Amino acid sequence: MSSESRRAPAQEAEQEAAAERLAARLDRPMGLLGVLFLFVFLGQMLVTEPGWSLGLSIAGWVFWAVFVAEFILRAYVAGFQKAFWKRNWWQVIFLLVPFLRFVRALQAVRVLRVARVARVGGILSAGVRGSRSAGRLLSSRIGWLAAVTVVVILAASQLLYAFESHTDYTSALYESALATVTGTGITTEDPFSKGVQLVLAVYSVGVFATLAGSVGAYFLRGQDPVVEPVVEPVRDE
Repeated sequence: MSSESRRAPAQEAEQEAAAERLAARLDRPMGLLGVLFLFVFLGQMLVTEPGWSLGLSIAGWVFWAVFVAEFILRAYVAGFQKAFWKRNWWQVIFLLVPFLRFVRALQAVRVLRVARVARVGGILSAGVRGSRSAGRLLSSRIGWLAAVTVVVILAASQLLYAFESHTDYTSALYESALATVTGTGITTEDPFSKGVQLVLAVYSVGVFATLAGSVGAYFLRGQDPVVEPVVEPVRDE
């Protein structure tokens, strides 16, 4: 085996490690941007005043430009290796979803519903990025769980509002919060609402199990089982 062929795997490993170190350094600033982007996207759905709508739209695209630049930078540091793309393919999908709104030709086909797909994809992308950002910014399990629960409530309410299951966002937000905590509470009867309620019910069970495990671990922490010394009987010699 030549020295160049031996050097190639080592160089690829070094590039991948460098990309991981870069991602670790960018964790907190990108996490903060992810949380802000979640609220910017929410504002884009609710604001009707033209000036605010334009400002939030510009802010949203600026955030996306930063996310794309950060991803391309990590890919460049990793040497654009196949392993990098296999590990981060889902991020590519979420970065491409917002550009569907520019595909005007496809909007003529009613079956595709490109505009709605773009909006729903944006909501899911913002939700995923917001939950990952919470994991980056918070080290406490309870704090992370609370932040992710807020993200899930916001994403679910936006989906109900985007699919017009609720025409009032306040009602969508209230019922999403209730369903996330209790597993029930969504009053609309359309298939999409029922699907959202099912997902939130499963999530609420997971939250309860995680909280129960965390509380149990808190009370058991540092309490080692007491081992009583074994006293051997004294033998007469």
